[in-house]
Amino acid sequence: MARHRVLVVDDEENIRNLLSQILRQEGFEVEAAADGATALRRASSGEFDLVLLDVRIPEKDGMEVLREIRREDPGAVVMIVTGYATLEMAVEAMRQGAFDYISKPFKKDELLLKVRRALEHEQLREENRKLHEELRARFKFEGIVGSSPKMQEVMRVAAAVAPTDATVLIYGETGTGKEILARSIHDQSRRAEGPFVAINCGAIPETLLETELFGHEKGAFTSAVGSRIGKFEAADGGTIFLDEVGDMSPAMQVKLLRVLQERTFERVGSNKPVRVDVRVIAATNKDLRQMVRDGRFREDLFYRLSVVPIELPPLRERQEDIPLLAQHFLEKYRAKYGKPVTGFTPQAVRKMRRYPWPGNVRELEFAVERAVILCRTPEIWAEDLWLGGAGPEGTEDRLPTLAEVERQHMVHVLQRTEWNLEEAARILGLSLAQLRRRLDQHGVQLPTAGRSGGR
Repeated sequence: MARHRVLVVDDEENIRNLLSQILRQEGFEVEAAADGATALRRASSGEFDLVLLDVRIPEKDGMEVLREIRREDPGAVVMIVTGYATLEMAVEAMRQGAFDYISKPFKKDELLLKVRRALEHEQLREENRKLHEELRARFKFEGIVGSSPKMQEVMRVAAAVAPTDATVLIYGETGTGKEILARSIHDQSRRAEGPFVAINCGAIPETLLETELFGHEKGAFTSAVGSRIGKFEAADGGTIFLDEVGDMSPAMQVKLLRVLQERTFERVGSNKPVRVDVRVIAATNKDLRQMVRDGRFREDLFYRLSVVPIELPPLRERQEDIPLLAQHFLEKYRAKYGKPVTGFTPQAVRKMRRYPWPGNVRELEFAVERAVILCRTPEIWAEDLWLGGAGPEGTEDRLPTLAEVERQHMVHVLQRTEWNLEEAARILGLSLAQLRRRLDQHGVQLPTAGRSGGR
């Protein structure tokens, strides 16, 4: 495996040599530069996985170098190293695209911890990019993230059926991404230029579902002041997506069966047949086979719908996809909210992988969005993840205890102060000894590079 390459930029020779020595001892390939112009020339080669960049350097200052590096390569990973660190400077550097910062004098363990996190983030980002490129090349499916065997099988079947007009039935729990998959199949079909029309059959009262699907004529009922086309006519030449098809009443099942057999229907209040050219993709979170056995779903309709069945696995059955999905959503919401959040701590990843995700991918997306909004550090910590609607520590729908609130507040203050205990104690109105006792009581462990006193 190729070794990571790091560019160290610092005008102080002893610091430059110290950083290079520490990194080489850990197996990194290191090059060094003493000024901004040299740093830019070397960084422009694109051969470095990480740039450690001092702020106060001759010819071009570090912030200018950072901006030019990011302009040339928006994906470049840069970490600021400075003896003039302030919170404002760090925030500005990360706003300009720096992954993180470290202040002089630094501790070896702290430096290596941050370097590894930066490189892990880059590796995950690169894996995500390559996965997306591979999927686009093989299947051209947008919005679907997953490298697990189960998801690869889903995409293999979807890729095979997409160019055909075969009816597809997608099984999956709520939140697994059934509509995203249906839209992707449509986008890769010969109907891609036609409309994609979605309707949730379980969200519409039975008395209204028929007119929603097939339309109505003027005067068909009291409030029908004009004619209206339904979803099937709106999808003519394209695809109609019938979500939660298992919630249809027996009467509606009969009408849908006729459309699938004859491709014709009548609007409500009319006996004139309307012919449409529509591909049908249906989805359900129910066991339709069992419903057929129980007499609650027509067997003939079941076989018409499930020409090609695809089962989307719940997130708990593809845990290896969680880090990729989480990073995918993080990139989406950091851009939306303009937050300089770059990744997740290992503890946060472990927390996500241990959680059962009853709401599946949709719940994970909401959790990451919430964490991006609330996070005040370059990485999302386990304490930033509110899972199960219960706040940072719980997985049940309940209010947090006073002890949990105190613990969460202490952790946030520590994150804001880069785990500087003296500064955190001052903000919290505690002595250093009191803060240490409370951290012990709440079981809060300092990071490997956590400081026991000042900076």
